[in-house]
Amino acid sequence: MIVDTINSASQFRDKFHEMGRDNNFSYEGLGALFEWLDDLSDSIGEPIELDVVGICCEFSEYASVEECCEQYDSEQFFTLEDLTDHTVVIPLPCGGVVIQDF
Repeated sequence: MIVDTINSASQFRDKFHEMGRDNNFSYEGLGALFEWLDDLSDSIGEPIELDVVGICCEFSEYASVEECCEQYDSEQFFTLEDLTDHTVVIPLPCGGVVIQDF
């Protein structure tokens, strides 16, 4: 088994680029995803195997909470709080969000 340790958001972004998936998320979105996954790994006390394609299938980035809520076209999702009650939401400094699809 070959294990590759990712210690920085820069290395994380590089892996997405190598797989041709660097357009799935913004620079900021990939940084936020790295931080969230790194924190999750610390919380569970285990390393997380990097699966770039799996992450692209499991998470989506939106320019705003409103855009995300419109995508789900549901009367139950209007605000950031509504979303966080149902899924992982990673707010971005630019006002966008990365969410775990549901």
